[in-house]
Amino acid sequence: MTPDTRPRVPVPTGPGTEEWADLLWEAVWYGDEQRAGDLAVAALDAGVEPEALFLDVIGAVQRKVGEEWAANRMSVAREHAATAINERVIAALSRHPAVRREPTRGRITIACVDGEWHALPGRLLGEVLKLRGWRVDHLGAQVPTPHLIGHLHLTGPEAVALSGSIATRLPTAHATITACQAAGVPVLVGGAAFGPDGRYARLFGADMWAPDARAAADRLDAGLPPRPSLPHQAVDDLPHLADQEYTLVIRSGGGLVRETLTDLEERFPPMREYSRTQRRRTAEDIAHIVDFLATALYTDDDDLFTGFILWTADVLTTRGVPAHSLLPVVDLLTHRLRDLPRAVRLLHRGHRALLDHPAVSVPDPETAA
Repeated sequence: MTPDTRPRVPVPTGPGTEEWADLLWEAVWYGDEQRAGDLAVAALDAGVEPEALFLDVIGAVQRKVGEEWAANRMSVAREHAATAINERVIAALSRHPAVRREPTRGRITIACVDGEWHALPGRLLGEVLKLRGWRVDHLGAQVPTPHLIGHLHLTGPEAVALSGSIATRLPTAHATITACQAAGVPVLVGGAAFGPDGRYARLFGADMWAPDARAAADRLDAGLPPRPSLPHQAVDDLPHLADQEYTLVIRSGGGLVRETLTDLEERFPPMREYSRTQRRRTAEDIAHIVDFLATALYTDDDDLFTGFILWTADVLTTRGVPAHSLLPVVDLLTHRLRDLPRAVRLLHRGHRALLDHPAVSVPDPETAA
């Protein structure tokens, strides 16, 4: 990564957060961990409240990292490096005398859903809760449900805060919520996976939902729900799952990806010139589409699938891949799954959404549906 050789910009002298976030972003962008750490300490010395520093400075920078990756202005490697710098800055701040607090309240366990690698949102929540006097066990990324339940039995927390950013982990999140409640521990969920309005938190019977870390801390401060004596909703209590479509798609996922990749070469001729790397990335894209289709079947939510398809069209466009290449993929999956009515409905909705998307130009007849 190219080192930052520009003159240092003087740091702000007041407690506002936007200027600090801009400076921290610059340090993170250039991979300057020392500068990032110095800025965080300087912000504390200038009067920025620790909670605002965590959420409105470091949190804002991390959100921008995600936006820059999605816009193809930041590679995966650079995104990982930036996230690692933010994590180390958080760790350093947590030991600073202006931030450290002795716990005066109960215990909260924070964990990511199994398969969820985005641990930083949970880490930020943990630091905010510690500032507010809670004792926090932060278990980190992708915590297997049996191990989480074992930890709950060992430590007896007042609540579990379950974090999820990836929607395809929602079925696992549902099972984890049910298992925690069966262990007698109420569950707060948060993160993009649960929907901007918390719809999947309600669908899965979570005790609490919050859209962000500050709201989650406020929700816990306002009072904990009673400990559940029985699960609020068992995993098999979603009536639409009786048709087995979710199970059928999950079990056939690998075959669907291979067959669609093979047939796509005929439906999308430019693919014949793809390199091995391009073909691998195409297979990964198809696998993601199948995964989101399965998750939409699990939640019975058309918007989840169409939202992902449109997001994928935007990402492909930023990477110079024609978004209309998604149309034959959707059509091939529709043909393969023609005996599954809900899956066909979702795929038809996705197809129509793509046709209305400005990035999807009308393909030539050879690639049209």
